[in-house]
Amino acid sequence: MTTRRTFLGGMAVTGIAAGTAAQAAAPRATIVSTWDFGAAANAAGYAKMRAGGSLLDVVEAAAMVPEADPENHSVGYGGYPDRDGHVTLDAVIMDDAGGVGAVAALEDTVHAISVARRVMDKTPHTLLVGEGATRFARDQGFPKVDLLTPPAEQAWREWLKTSQYKPEANVENKRGPHAGPRGGALDHDTIGLLACDVLGRMAGACTTSGMAFKMRGRVGDSPQVGAGLYVERGVGGATSTGLGEEVTRVSGSARVVASLRAGLSPQRACEEVVRHIAQLRGDAIKGVQVGFLALSPRGEVGAFCLLPGFTYAVTDASGATVVLKAPSLFAA
Repeated sequence: MTTRRTFLGGMAVTGIAAGTAAQAAAPRATIVSTWDFGAAANAAGYAKMRAGGSLLDVVEAAAMVPEADPENHSVGYGGYPDRDGHVTLDAVIMDDAGGVGAVAALEDTVHAISVARRVMDKTPHTLLVGEGATRFARDQGFPKVDLLTPPAEQAWREWLKTSQYKPEANVENKRGPHAGPRGGALDHDTIGLLACDVLGRMAGACTTSGMAFKMRGRVGDSPQVGAGLYVERGVGGATSTGLGEEVTRVSGSARVVASLRAGLSPQRACEEVVRHIAQLRGDAIKGVQVGFLALSPRGEVGAFCLLPGFTYAVTDASGATVVLKAPSLFAA
């Protein structure tokens, strides 16, 4: 078993700090998100921040970018369907005061993150699912949209020839019948976002169409508070990506935040949960990707994953954005 070096790159550009000096530093407005396409999402969030939007406005606006991108086959419009041909969406939004809204198995609605926010703002509940979530979206004025695009339907019909269901790490990076028209780094999975302001207040969001060709009714970690996303005032926030079942087993994002509360840095907190998953699951996670991204109220960032390939985008208070590779526990 080999490890890669602890994340150091991009510190000067992004304002990421480490060590004792960071503990005393004033909070810095920061937006972070999973995967390469998070850069475009961050840009939308930053524009909302500059316009005076709240942190919830920031993470919602950011999440809406990949949700509306038909070439992103694992978030929103254009997402790959379940094994029965239905595109279903999961999303959660959360602030650092415990405000939460989430939806799971939502259909025929592009912006699951906005429906999740309506759950937070307009209902006494935290999570709506399936038919109830879709009916709520219609009641709130969200238009009905067929989410199954021709490329996604073509990929599904190709998959039906074998109907083999085997999660594969970073499959979106590889050319093949399930990689989508672009292939490469822009066809990743779930997008998770975290943002903090100069007062150290925080919010987060996570949205996905879930695993391609999943069993109907399957819900991963993304919309589950404490699994795909968790934010706590004065402590920090975390989000996850990869095979959701492995994140859910350990309440991954809540575990990262618990480590932050105990005094670990965002980087060390992400490393702790990944190592725990590896020790707990052993050979069951061979070839599986799981990654975590964490942010402190001061703007410190950490990221770690099981296998090489997980990238994330960091936008600082000036609007400068860098995309970085997370260090991994195992070599390729």
